Amino acid sequence: MIEMPDVNPPWQKEYSVQYLGVVPYESALARQEALRQLRAEGVIPDTVLLLQHPHVYTVGRFHGEEDIIAPPENIPVVRTNRGGSVTYHGPGQLVGYPILDLRANGLGVREYIWKLEEVIIRLLDDFDIEAQRNENYPGGIWASGRKICSIGINISRHVTIHGFALNVNNDLKYYNHIRPCGLSGIAMTSMAEIIGREAPFATVAHNWVNLFPEVFALRPENNAALPVEEAALV
Repeated sequence: MIEMPDVNPPWQKEYSVQYLGVVPYESALARQEALRQLRAEGVIPDTVLLLQHPHVYTVGRFHGEEDIIAPPENIPVVRTNRGGSVTYHGPGQLVGYPILDLRANGLGVREYIWKLEEVIIRLLDDFDIEAQRNENYPGGIWASGRKICSIGINISRHVTIHGFALNVNNDLKYYNHIRPCGLSGIAMTSMAEIIGREAPFATVAHNWVNLFPEVFALRPENNAALPVEEAALV
């Protein structure tokens, strides 16, 4: 078992967080790459993009096509540069893309992923959902014996892109067309399925923003805003 250091070290530095609403996958990826360049050059602080995507299947950098069973004709399949296999994104799913300088934060890759998972575990606990990591299937969070959050990242020049996708209120039927994350015989779940009603998406997003700096020892910029309620929530 990996021993992780205190998730609340005494130092903090600023980061920026933005909620973008529903953004096409390719547009979000281009934005991440541009921000990564700026972060690597020290022009901007660590930054987090929170958003939703229209229906899309994404394939990992090295594999994933073999885990596509039969996607609906009207949903695109996009190859991307993250790790992992194929996954689904759609409205009602909270997606987070941290653009973090790991070296500046004193983080290794495994610790970074562990902390991303920790934020989700704490968030779900606020909704009385017992969640945990699965040692047999690293890189994600499970609840009620099903996977509820997927994690896939890419790192270049010590700066991350991609991140997590938490199933909040999204329609789970779209996972039936793939083997999610390349795993056979596993099922996906959502917060709505577990609590038996639609989860308050804006509250979920705000709670994530409150928990993220606790786990990563960051503080939001003074002018940071998260107008989730004003954005198009599906």
